[in-house]
Amino acid sequence: MIMIMPFGILLGGIVCFWRLTRSSELIVARAAGISAWQFLAAPLACAILLGVIGTTALSPLSSYMFRKAELLDEAYLKTGGGPLSLNGGALWLRQLDDNEGSKRVAILHARRVLLRDRTLHINDISIFRLDERDQLVVRIEAPRGELIEGAWKLENAATVRPNHLPVHIGDYLLPTNLSLTRVEQSFASPDTLSIWTLPGFIHLLERSGFSSIRHRLHFQTLLALPILCGTMALVSAGFSMRPSRRGGVARMLGSGIAAGFALFTISKVAAQFGESGALPPVMAAWAPTGAGLCLALALLLHLEDG
Repeated sequence: MIMIMPFGILLGGIVCFWRLTRSSELIVARAAGISAWQFLAAPLACAILLGVIGTTALSPLSSYMFRKAELLDEAYLKTGGGPLSLNGGALWLRQLDDNEGSKRVAILHARRVLLRDRTLHINDISIFRLDERDQLVVRIEAPRGELIEGAWKLENAATVRPNHLPVHIGDYLLPTNLSLTRVEQSFASPDTLSIWTLPGFIHLLERSGFSSIRHRLHFQTLLALPILCGTMALVSAGFSMRPSRRGGVARMLGSGIAAGFALFTISKVAAQFGESGALPPVMAAWAPTGAGLCLALALLLHLEDG
């Protein structure tokens, strides 16, 4: 519904304005001194309102249902792997290490990751604790570990400091701000997160070392949805308010539909550039909307003011 909403507004606007033009109601309105900008205010406001509803209300519902669908897909249709499989099942994690009153960095590497009984188990663990200058302070090795509330719990751990022999320390707790749900979400599609949870989760990803490009792009796309809906309303007006006595109405309507689908194609291409890192997520999400808005305003200015 969120994906087809701009096209629904485009097609609905084309039908609406074309019927008003064919029945000469727009001609009468103009003869009464009402400009195109005045009678477009209400349709534009309705289109933006629909976009706001899609962003704020449909997005959380869509993300919840999409997340449930992915869980069912992982449970019943796919074999092996899962949302936690990364680089062949290995996990890399970077997080802030605030021990000893200094902002240090801890890099965790687990060769195998297993989710069992709602508990995240990791094996063959190496933790590299670095100082502010990215110099190695200590390396922690452990054969097994698991994610508990607020910490990674390592079993039979040993520490290795530069120019020192290994020291066995037994069980060890490494504080973390991650939870099982957040780790699962980090490997899931951004469509499974609503607009209300995306900003905090993006911040968490960046602190933990995961790439947040897809999530930032999805967030900016949701923010641009109301403006995109308003742009589609203006595009439909620009291509369908031509007086029918001038002829070429079918060509104008076809051009409007083609322009809408061209805008969709451009937005998808820009999204691919954004996911690859070639474009900033803000530009990839907002540039197609801005281009469509400029096109619509140019058409309306030409139609209204010559």
